[in-house]
Amino acid sequence: MQNLPAASRLRMPDMASASFLIVAFLTGIAGALQTPTLSLFLTEEVHARPAMVGFFFTGSAIIGILVSQFLAGRSDKKGDRKSLIFVCCLLGALACVLFAWNRNYFILLFIGVFLSSFGSTANPQMFALAREHADRTGREAVMFSSILRAQVSLAWVVGPPLAYALAMGFGFQAMYLSAAAAFIVCGLMVWGFLPSMRKEPLATSTTLEAPRRNRRDALLLFVICTLMWGTNSLYIINMPLYIINELHLSEKLAGVMMGTAAGLEIPTMLVAGYYAKRFGKRFLMRVAIVGGVLFYLGMLMLSSPVMLLGLQLLNAIYIGILAGIGMLYFQDLMPGQAGAATTLYTNTTRVGWIIAGSLAGVIAEIWNYHAVFYVALVMTAAAVWCLWRIKDV
Repeated sequence: MQNLPAASRLRMPDMASASFLIVAFLTGIAGALQTPTLSLFLTEEVHARPAMVGFFFTGSAIIGILVSQFLAGRSDKKGDRKSLIFVCCLLGALACVLFAWNRNYFILLFIGVFLSSFGSTANPQMFALAREHADRTGREAVMFSSILRAQVSLAWVVGPPLAYALAMGFGFQAMYLSAAAAFIVCGLMVWGFLPSMRKEPLATSTTLEAPRRNRRDALLLFVICTLMWGTNSLYIINMPLYIINELHLSEKLAGVMMGTAAGLEIPTMLVAGYYAKRFGKRFLMRVAIVGGVLFYLGMLMLSSPVMLLGLQLLNAIYIGILAGIGMLYFQDLMPGQAGAATTLYTNTTRVGWIIAGSLAGVIAEIWNYHAVFYVALVMTAAAVWCLWRIKDV
């Protein structure tokens, strides 16, 4: 009988860890089923003009930032993060149902996007809970978070092709209802298996001082990650049009390039997580940014399909390390504020998307698609300048 508590302790972290992996994959799938086809959905089903499609993405990013930052501050101060994630999953499912049945642009923008913002917040809140769980149970936080990020990347390898197959084969209704089902299953997993960790206000009085000391570095890291994610968004928006309209290569090549990069990001994240403790997060971020500079130089100079596919290794190093290490860097700079740090990192992707969405179309219209990669290279160079001025943690 004396051995039962020890055995229970050995089993419970394994069960919780497995549940985190499943939840990470399901939240990734729910997002990957919606985002890749959203512009097509707005054009074909809602009959929105191109300018309104762009405004929808911008509005979505802004609403998402406001909602996620509000929830982040609240989740770090009081309540149970597990309950918040559960509610976010349910609201995300409700948003998918609305998108499945409604075709009014303004209802989708103001109500659908508002609900979707809660659904997308489930992912960063899950990472914040995973960090707290790892710290409390003595697990290696860097490697654990890297494995979770790899699960999200795996979802993005599977999700976009599945989204197009559902939308083209069965209609957008079936696609959005599938995303709703993913959110519901995810919510059940969260409620039944993730650990519950209530806030203890007395324990936060000292740890909350650290972000004040690291404010400059946290701001620099926000700028760095925003620039890096912004260049990635420029690439995602611009690359298919560049491949088809200027290089006159096959449409399938664009999909293969995206799939190859997503697949290579998984081992990159795992390797980065393994070596983070040995080399430090700043060193790995520097490796990533050098990979980004070389990648965009390659996109400017190379045009053969084989070389473009080969460049995806550099793209995977650039984004894989950013996705796996960037969030942990924020958390280390902001101890005691796991939710705010994780959501701040997540919002760098949204701000990057706003910047990219504003620049990509204007630059391509004034000059050409090739010129967009020059802007991406300049943004990457600016990130290099900031990264060499941030401290290691």
